[in-house]
Amino acid sequence: MTEKEKMINGLKYNPANWKLVLDRAKANRICTKYNRRAFNEINMRSRKMKKLLNTTGNFWIKPPFYVDYGYNVFLGKNVMLNYGCVILDVCPVRIGDHTLIGPGTHIYTACHSLNAMERKADIEWGKPVIIGKNVWIGGNCCILPGITIGDNTIIGAGSVVTKDIPENVVAVGNPCKVIRKNSD
Repeated sequence: MTEKEKMINGLKYNPANWKLVLDRAKANRICTKYNRRAFNEINMRSRKMKKLLNTTGNFWIKPPFYVDYGYNVFLGKNVMLNYGCVILDVCPVRIGDHTLIGPGTHIYTACHSLNAMERKADIEWGKPVIIGKNVWIGGNCCILPGITIGDNTIIGAGSVVTKDIPENVVAVGNPCKVIRKNSD
């Protein structure tokens, strides 16, 4: 199994693998070009981003935007990522249709060992993140590896999502906790 296959499947892998280094460099080049362009509605749906990310429909990404690889990001229809979003996509990140993600939100799939020797040996792994349909994530949220957020859920601004959040709720805080049902 290649290091890339290990990475995508959540197994321990070496991020210093030359093929992964080249993949990150390619994603960085595309994001850098995208982030340098003059902002307008047309650029938010750039063909370059369609080559980098997996998408089934219309999307809007306000720069700056950063990913590790891009090929592990799956956007549904009519997804909007506001200014300054970062997605560390060593494992799949699936974002459902009609989801809005606020500015400065970070989504992490990358994990590092608590063991110092493993960290020194460049051993990492990942856990996928799944965000449902019709979700609204407020600004400056942090979504940790392995999290699932259910359909029609609202995550309040500044929340740190450390555990799965069910569908049809409003959740806020650090750590993020459900405070009520979403009465849509």
